[in-house]
Amino acid sequence: MRAGLASKGPTAHSDHVRLDGACVTLVFGLERAGAADLVYLGAPLPPFEDLAALARSQARGLHESQPDTPPAPGLLPQRGGGWSGISALAVSEIGAGRSSAIETDLRLAEWQADAASLRLVMADNALGLFAEGDFRIGKGDVITVQWTIRNRGTRRFELMQLSSLSLPIPRRFSELTSFSGRWAGEMRPTRRALEPEGFARSSAIGKPGFGGGNWLMLHDPLSREAIGAHCAWSGDYRTVIDCDTAGAGDGRAVLQMGARWDTGEAPLPAGGCFESPAAMFALAANEDRLAQQFHTHLRATALAPEPFARERRVHINTWEAAGFDLGEADLFDLAASAAQLGAERFVLDDGWFGARRNDRAALGDWTVSQAIFANGLTPLIEHVQGLGMDFGLWVEPEMISPDSDLARAHPDWCLGPAETGSEPGEGATMRSQLVLDLTRDEVRDHLAMVLHSVLGEHNIAYLKWDHNRDLFPLAGRGLAQTRALYGLLECLRADFPQVEIESCASGGGRVDFAMLRHCRRVWPSDNNDAIERLRIMRNWARFLPLEALGNHVGPSPNPITGRRLAIDFRAKIALFGHMGIEADPRAMSEEDRAVLAAHIALYKQWRAVLHQGALWQLDHPDPQIGGLMVTQADTCADTHADTHADRALALVAQTGFAACFDAAPLRLAGLDPAARYRVSLPEPWPKRAAQYFPDPEIWRCGLTLSGAALMRQGIALPLTHPETAWLIALERLD
Repeated sequence: MRAGLASKGPTAHSDHVRLDGACVTLVFGLERAGAADLVYLGAPLPPFEDLAALARSQARGLHESQPDTPPAPGLLPQRGGGWSGISALAVSEIGAGRSSAIETDLRLAEWQADAASLRLVMADNALGLFAEGDFRIGKGDVITVQWTIRNRGTRRFELMQLSSLSLPIPRRFSELTSFSGRWAGEMRPTRRALEPEGFARSSAIGKPGFGGGNWLMLHDPLSREAIGAHCAWSGDYRTVIDCDTAGAGDGRAVLQMGARWDTGEAPLPAGGCFESPAAMFALAANEDRLAQQFHTHLRATALAPEPFARERRVHINTWEAAGFDLGEADLFDLAASAAQLGAERFVLDDGWFGARRNDRAALGDWTVSQAIFANGLTPLIEHVQGLGMDFGLWVEPEMISPDSDLARAHPDWCLGPAETGSEPGEGATMRSQLVLDLTRDEVRDHLAMVLHSVLGEHNIAYLKWDHNRDLFPLAGRGLAQTRALYGLLECLRADFPQVEIESCASGGGRVDFAMLRHCRRVWPSDNNDAIERLRIMRNWARFLPLEALGNHVGPSPNPITGRRLAIDFRAKIALFGHMGIEADPRAMSEEDRAVLAAHIALYKQWRAVLHQGALWQLDHPDPQIGGLMVTQADTCADTHADTHADRALALVAQTGFAACFDAAPLRLAGLDPAARYRVSLPEPWPKRAAQYFPDPEIWRCGLTLSGAALMRQGIALPLTHPETAWLIALERLD
């Protein structure tokens, strides 16, 4: 116990404390003057490490044009003391009907630590403000950070800004990868040097959006170490990297991530508190290990097995097959055709309710259309279940059509119109939709009632929860709108725990770890073009495991890109995710149906590996060639040991015309170098492929090779044609 600072646990050492995971050590400097900083973030340190000496080894003397006490941003950067970057905390005082910005001076008051968690309390006694920060190392060595601000004084404040994560970036991380995108073109990575100008990205549409700005990676180009960071929040976010070139002048960079909100949304009255969304970060030896650590974390938390959880069943979704042209007899026929291919879940998409015959009317009128289903949904559901499938349904509860019974009855329930006194339909629309104000009790009660009615009256296993427009005007309700959504989802999950919910926001518009606590599946993109999906899936899989990522076989030609792709190529890409069909199987040739059925059977055979194993990105000297590989067990994320795969499945795809007819061998990953593996190429093969093998039967039966040979030299495949994909199966023999 030290004066002014409370500590406990075996990790306390003088003014420093260490947290240890299997693959990472964090050392914090907790100074008597009230500063709190991150001294070390890296691979595990030995238990005998002198933490004070470690901190002293990083100290530097003063240089010209620098404050006598060099400012350090620490774990909660503030402008006071010479720090020139953005403050993690911004507060205004409310008085006499107006507010004025004030500068906080939060100093470390106490801390508590054990082997894997640290709790800090920082205080500004003059203002009566206290900041409580929690750092926890969890499964997969993912560190979760969260801050709570409490007003224990008598003055009234408004919280203008609070970062969930303020991470001093070790200087060796000199590059970053950010993500950008648009509808149908999500998660496009850009890797660049971390320049003095830093980095900034935010959203202002009520959700993270397609740009992926609340996901970030930092790189050490010398060691290949990587840090991944994410803000687990389904509303607007703010991500910024400050490089201090003015205050300390040392170029030290700080990554901040948090929710973004507007003035008036976060009052902090006397006795009040505000809890930030959680943020996560992890450090790993390379990018593959980093992805595996995030996957392990999610599988142990948001995606942990539940009593009603089942294997990820093969979907048939009606949208591409039927659109709004729904008829009961046609849907019966579509379900039968899909079941013959091996589909396990039938999902009825938009158009099943009210007067919904196009995308401009009836959204919000959640009653079964008698014009389509004279006897309700029950006959269709019973037909689907009789075919051995379960039933899913599309909904978009947060939105409403101006041309709907609900809008005409309650125009004041929408964001915007009630404030202007306008009639239904006069608010700011997008996709012919308005947004329901979930912050109103009567709106939440209504949605809970209609959704409970639909789920209570029908045997439904799955909800495809869509969200097809930006939220505007939010009018200072962004925080409350997102929290109200969480509350609605929690209510449904509590009452219908057997119902799986997918977060579909025109594709990847609202994908984050917080949403995955409520929706165990996300729709990464509306774009089912297999070449685009290969890129999109590879990038989402840097953070999310394959079982959470819906991946469907789309139609050809693709309705978004216009590209025509063979069914073999489309099906192989769709194996690596939560597989489904987003096409009309009745329009396929018998040959294509047989190829698709064979791949669905392969998915069922391999999904335990795909959805529980360790994921590796397979790169190739030719940029037109690449793929993914999953090994059966993910031991590395928790034990920092090599993965010793008993089974593995790899996908390699060629998207364009190669420079050479004979591509370089594909090197595999994640194998035991000393083990022997039987390597085969599961059929069906791409057309014309067999003629390029000297002895095709060898690859059907399999070759026996060491893990060392497979990882160091690889295997040669006939990758000569664009839009060709192969599967590689491995089985350990000893």
